[in-house]
Amino acid sequence: MFIRAAFITVLFALPAWAVDAWAPEPAGDHVLAEYHWLNRVLVVFADSPNDPRFIQQMTVLAEFPEELTTRDVIVITDTDPSADSAIREALRPRGFGFVLIGKDGARYLRKPAPWTLRELTRSIDKMPLRQQELKDMRAQ
Repeated sequence: MFIRAAFITVLFALPAWAVDAWAPEPAGDHVLAEYHWLNRVLVVFADSPNDPRFIQQMTVLAEFPEELTTRDVIVITDTDPSADSAIREALRPRGFGFVLIGKDGARYLRKPAPWTLRELTRSIDKMPLRQQELKDMRAQ
């Protein structure tokens, strides 16, 4: 319970613009196709929102939301296996885990344990489309 309270405190301690820009979306009625060529998608799964690994991962992501927004990352959470969301059906998680999907719809990364923001951003920055984006930004 303490960890969950700490996570919520971290979220509310962020500036208003950071929370609005970063706020994770519940899987609900979303489908992965709606983000195709628009955003990279980081889907974080757990069997419960109280899973310590889920709380740890979300806390890590909340620390520097600008690192995600500059890379066009949308965070989607799914902590209810009984809801049978379209995203859960497509990715078939087992307990805690996350899946990183590129703008092209390819699944670049699937991990069963929390990662640091540095590990995530380095993986994103190695994606071919991200490399092209960086090259285009340097050319401007």
